[in-house]
Amino acid sequence: MQRYPRKKTRQIMVGDVPVGGGAPVTVQSMTTTKTADVDGTLAQIYALKAAGADIVRCTCNEKEAAEGLARIVPRSPVPIVADIHFHVEMALAAIDAGVHCLRLNPGNLRKPEEIKLVARECKDRGIPVRIGVNAGSLDKRLLDKYGEATPEALVESAQIELGLFAEVGFEDVKISVKASRVPLMVEAYRQLSELVDHPLHLGLTEAGPPPAGIVKGTAGIGTLLMEGIGDTIRYSLTTDPVEEAKAGRTLLEALGLRERRNVDLIACPSCGRAEIDVYRVAQDAQAALEARSIPLQVAVMGCVVNGPGEARSADLGIAAGRHRGHLFIRGEIVRVVPEAEMVDALVEEAEKLVKEGFAARLAAADANASKEAEADRLALLGDKGGDANRSEARVELINRRLAANPEG
Repeated sequence: MQRYPRKKTRQIMVGDVPVGGGAPVTVQSMTTTKTADVDGTLAQIYALKAAGADIVRCTCNEKEAAEGLARIVPRSPVPIVADIHFHVEMALAAIDAGVHCLRLNPGNLRKPEEIKLVARECKDRGIPVRIGVNAGSLDKRLLDKYGEATPEALVESAQIELGLFAEVGFEDVKISVKASRVPLMVEAYRQLSELVDHPLHLGLTEAGPPPAGIVKGTAGIGTLLMEGIGDTIRYSLTTDPVEEAKAGRTLLEALGLRERRNVDLIACPSCGRAEIDVYRVAQDAQAALEARSIPLQVAVMGCVVNGPGEARSADLGIAAGRHRGHLFIRGEIVRVVPEAEMVDALVEEAEKLVKEGFAARLAAADANASKEAEADRLALLGDKGGDANRSEARVELINRRLAANPEG
């Protein structure tokens, strides 16, 4: 895996999941059910786990929610964080419920003695706390001091909370300084990272619905991860939280920060030479491969002329040509199948590749597959020529325009 040099942080344990201290970057999400709905909340937690979440947060905003947590925690497949809003009583009730971590917002729970009371209880029980600073709920005193939510204001809010924890000797902490604007969020985390060695929880708050929310979240979280900042992440999307977990997992896999656990499907954008509906085949293949949690990079290419070569870095792929599918492993054609069987053949080969390995599957290749693929490739070139997309014609047009107006 690719490794970006990561800032060294201390490590805390959220249940049995390590955060910081060189541990793998973890994915978090939050349930949208009523926590009092135990079965509904557990169903969502299991769905989040299956989608890649390592830790899940549930709201604890009322007595019934705390009671729900007491029933959820023993049955949860992942550690549970209780999200505390304004009431110290709910924090203490969540501790009693057996949660693995608390999230406290300094902008909401503000009385120093109450904050220290919670810290003492967490220290006694061995429960970590996330200091969850949010630009939208900063203490009015900080807003008056800085005029608005600035990186400095977010960082100072976290430092004030740390100071209260230090008064009771509590240091089992991770921190977030979230904002809804990417530049503000990124700069706040950069500044905080220079000042503390506590693990950092990255997130862009209120990112909105996909796809824009994913783009904004990735811009902020991805930037910081590539700078070595961040120990755990959460996308905050206006959608099914399962999509948050998928986005987080996909980002970490794309950056090489976590091993691939499911398919990474790549596909050509289709072109004048494509002989299949690339979009449909890609969608069908992705659905089938994801359902089987195939941890490979798989390519769906529209034609055999360039497809296997262009996608030779993929673990496995299939390219269309002359009403047939040309199955290839790392650029080597291993089998030719009827067009109607392309997706089934791709899935079958993927399962065998995971089970048997690359060497075995390359050794099992059909001896005639390469010759058949080459015959189809040449036939396609004969039918549509070497410039099916009229790219060279466009290049010539550009050259003529520039030649006619060299100063333009």
